[in-house]
Amino acid sequence: MNQEHRVPTTAASSTTTPALSVWARWFFSLENRYLAPMFITCILAAAQWSFGVLESYSRTMLAILTALGIELVLGRLFWGRWPHLASAYVSGISVGILVRSPAMWPYALGSALSITSKYVLRLKGRHLWNPSNFGICVMLLLAADTVASLGIQWGNYLPPMLIVWILGSLIIWQAKRFHICATYVMSFVLFAYVRSWITGHPFLAEVAPITGPMYQLFIFFMITDPKTTVQTTWGQCVVAFLVALAEMMLRLNESVYAPLYALFLVGPSANLLEIWWHARQSATVSAPHLA
Repeated sequence: MNQEHRVPTTAASSTTTPALSVWARWFFSLENRYLAPMFITCILAAAQWSFGVLESYSRTMLAILTALGIELVLGRLFWGRWPHLASAYVSGISVGILVRSPAMWPYALGSALSITSKYVLRLKGRHLWNPSNFGICVMLLLAADTVASLGIQWGNYLPPMLIVWILGSLIIWQAKRFHICATYVMSFVLFAYVRSWITGHPFLAEVAPITGPMYQLFIFFMITDPKTTVQTTWGQCVVAFLVALAEMMLRLNESVYAPLYALFLVGPSANLLEIWWHARQSATVSAPHLA
């Protein structure tokens, strides 16, 4: 009788396990450039479903289409070939989610600035700023009367964010960038405690922003961008810590867009320092040969 009960269980396992393994193999065999657009679309869906974060679908679509169009044009002009559009899609949808404006033009201009920065603001073959971080910060600085950014007022509803965290952690782990996210999150929590001690605000109030939709884009996409992070693992962790530190200082000075500005300042500075260090090392190595 025990054997009769075991047969269906084994059969179910034999059909379920291969199905799961097929999906697992498919997921982990995807190139990272395809996973990022899939994941950011999930963040958009979760944020819109939970908080209604978008100004309108038309504005977000304008930001995406502008980013894709500018990427195609500049890729063809600068490199003589049609570029892959995954990065442009991520930049466009980030602008579409994070920019808040009653007008349409900031969405198009924000995406245009983001993509153009990749081609123009370069040194030694590297672009210095995360594209969407650059475009959004420039818009916030130059068009403050018209443009704002998605903030913590959209709430911190945990169930959809838990799904985002799990999916994002799997993708970032596969991309070998999880250490950056982990360092930043731990640093943020540490500095939230420091801010709570300095300001007298409750610790939970200081740490709560990290559970909002804006921070999911910031943590999983902006600070982990392979094209605009330093190359060593320890350096990436140091930069993530410094971004969190700069953010704390900006928050203590009541900067509304502290995380965006912190990355805008720290990220390029770290890239420039690394580029200078590599050039100095190359010069040192080649000097004896020249002599």
